[in-house]
Amino acid sequence: MRILVFFDLPITTLENRKAYSKFRKFLIQNGFMMLQESVYCKLALNAVAAGAVISNVKLNIPKEGLVELLTVTERQFSRMEILIGEAHNEVLNSDERLVFL
Repeated sequence: MRILVFFDLPITTLENRKAYSKFRKFLIQNGFMMLQESVYCKLALNAVAAGAVISNVKLNIPKEGLVELLTVTERQFSRMEILIGEAHNEVLNSDERLVFL
């Protein structure tokens, strides 16, 4: 099973930033891997292990913000499609704006 943690935490004050940093470090120290910014994932052997991980995350959530947990099977997780868009390079490769001093 996979446990996905999605979070949207405020970082407007120093206290909020510290809570964000503490929660993110907690996830990393407990074996979560970052899939995207504010989306972390951890592998659990079975539903009992997943329940223990979820309980531990619930004990460490910050006071403010939104934290969501989703448990999916390994088969469901393996069906995830990864879509990568085309890179856009907006750098001009010309000497159009070249200034000689």
